[in-house]
Amino acid sequence: MYKGHRIGPEHFNKDQIKLYIVLIPLALFMFLPLEFIFVHAFKPMAELFAFPAKFYVVNPTWDNFRELMRSARTAGIPLSRYVLNSLFVTVIVVAGNILISTMAGFALSKMKFALHDTIWSLNQTALMFVATAVAIPRYLIVSGLGITNTYWAHILPLLAAPVTLFLIKQFIDGVPDALLEAASIDGANAWTIYWRIILPLVRPAISTGMILSFQQVWSYLESSNNYVNTDSMKTLAFYMNTLANSNNVVAGQGVAAAASLIMFIPNLILFIVVQKDVMNTMASSGIK
Repeated sequence: MYKGHRIGPEHFNKDQIKLYIVLIPLALFMFLPLEFIFVHAFKPMAELFAFPAKFYVVNPTWDNFRELMRSARTAGIPLSRYVLNSLFVTVIVVAGNILISTMAGFALSKMKFALHDTIWSLNQTALMFVATAVAIPRYLIVSGLGITNTYWAHILPLLAAPVTLFLIKQFIDGVPDALLEAASIDGANAWTIYWRIILPLVRPAISTGMILSFQQVWSYLESSNNYVNTDSMKTLAFYMNTLANSNNVVAGQGVAAAASLIMFIPNLILFIVVQKDVMNTMASSGIK
């Protein structure tokens, strides 16, 4: 209770009107980039280059998508091959990120072992480096391991996810030690505690980590640009980027807009599916 009113009432309350006055315009403003991505893909050529540019479309058309599909049909490698490559790499990387991050987060949060602080410090240090800063070391490692032109060239550079590990480890820190000690007294080993207690309790953080990992790998171009020379081994993100840039500079803008929307939709769908868990993660992080 606060000043005689409930905080966050379940149903509409007249005291919420002042919040809606602020939040609705803010929400509409934040929606503009999403609206632009969708609308831009359906603009005819005249509206794509209209000045001043408009957020809405007057005469929507499917021509950009038709041109994209036409270009795909004339390519030497079928579009389905790139889609399968991206799906395979994405599933493996996201699953690997979550498995490694949850297991490492559990160990770093609830176990004591040699080099514990050093390993955690290395993860914190890794958060400081952007992908561009480590592009040359990554190439040297991939080349030295002899995995160029393989799926491992797509997967291995992305298996380490410092941000996901940090998020999940901080979430596991909030799990009471007494709960784990009680499970241990009842005969549960480390694997049982991890599988039956830790994973269910940190599901919101796992969902957020899935989104972060998916966004990174789904639109990742570096592996296809630098580590893979065989066209049939490259990903959908690379193909869409190449298709948009290989067209005429003017005509290619419509194809690029359609390709951007196609690449964006899976991210939006995944967020909608797990948004409740993501919001719980943000709320928990705020409380901490």
